[in-house]
Amino acid sequence: MNIHIVLAFLDSEQGPLAYFKKGGPIMWPILLVSFIALSVVIERLLFLVRERSSRDQKIAGLIYERVENRDVEGAIRIGSTSKDYIARILIYALTHREVSIDDAFAQASSRELTRYQQGLAILDTCITASPLLGLLGTVTGMIGTFNSLNSADLAASAGNITGGVGEALIATTCGLAIAIVALFPFNVLNTRVEQARRDIANAANALTLVSEKAGGLFNTAVAGSGDGI
Repeated sequence: MNIHIVLAFLDSEQGPLAYFKKGGPIMWPILLVSFIALSVVIERLLFLVRERSSRDQKIAGLIYERVENRDVEGAIRIGSTSKDYIARILIYALTHREVSIDDAFAQASSRELTRYQQGLAILDTCITASPLLGLLGTVTGMIGTFNSLNSADLAASAGNITGGVGEALIATTCGLAIAIVALFPFNVLNTRVEQARRDIANAANALTLVSEKAGGLFNTAVAGSGDGI
């Protein structure tokens, strides 16, 4: 497509740039919030794709099997090269078992969950701030409209009146649209965090179970670490 046609559409009276200008100064922070939200969503989706590709549920089973056979060093060797986050947690806990396997498991779990939660607070802030910015645009637009209504010559101020109303509507629409669109990936990401939390709790319970089968290989149980995450 010819770039001149695209630029002409963007800058036309019905184009996005025209509506952006009519939205008033508040459109700039709204635009900034939309870029931040989009950046977080893209980065998080790429993160989930990478994590899914590196998941290897079989490796955890092999680790449990070695632990049950009281071969902890063999379990560490099997999982040390894995990129699976459950395997990383198990290997970290087993490596630091002589100090405190509970604390080591909790520390590794917290680190992995932090990776999953990264950026969610920013996205949550964008979802909350965008409609508020739209509401602020509504207020500033209506202030401009009322100021125009106070003018002695209403006919001459008709353009300012409609401009203020347009500013209010455009800002509100954009703010709400950003919040609504960003809400869907935010909920998806939160669901993935909860799934990771459940997987970690299950790993803690499984490690405790195989330890008991091995005759109490560890001094403390790690199931509590998984439940308290």
